[in-house]
Amino acid sequence: MISTGDLRPGVVIQLEGDLYAVIETHHHKRAQRQAFVRARLRNLKTGAVLERNFTSDERVSQAYLDRKPMQFLYSQAGEYVVMDHQTYEQLSLPNALLGDAVGYLKENTDVTVVFYEGRPIAVELPNAVELEVVETPPGVKGDTAAGSSKPAKLETGITVQVPFFVSAGDRVRIDTRTGEYLERVK
Repeated sequence: MISTGDLRPGVVIQLEGDLYAVIETHHHKRAQRQAFVRARLRNLKTGAVLERNFTSDERVSQAYLDRKPMQFLYSQAGEYVVMDHQTYEQLSLPNALLGDAVGYLKENTDVTVVFYEGRPIAVELPNAVELEVVETPPGVKGDTAAGSSKPAKLETGITVQVPFFVSAGDRVRIDTRTGEYLERVK
């Protein structure tokens, strides 16, 4: 059990049978009334975000998660196969578990699989990945307005906005948390 006053971003709690990750918290003190904590929580199963108020003396169950570094090997029939680095054991994960992460996965990418009570519940990607641009319109001379960009299709099939100087065949670094272009890689 953890006091709601100790909730911090990244802590995972159990409410009403579901697991929620704390996104942010705000502590509110009211004159002559009991203080409360307003927390934004993300459901780890559905991804839905909700706001909930807790009294400052309330206690909630903290969930303890196991994280294992693994390597993505391949996808087959809607399943994504990862391998444990130490035991070489392979594990098939359903597409629903990965969600938008599949757009950043290519073979041999290192990921972290999160387990709760022995079951995989989430996959954490590295903060940035390097992917090759396979298709993008050519940059036109004079199109150099600050902050302007063009769409580029990457080797995994996702499309991101890149600067005009990026062309097909270039390797780019993409932030997996926001889906934004970071830099061109030499």
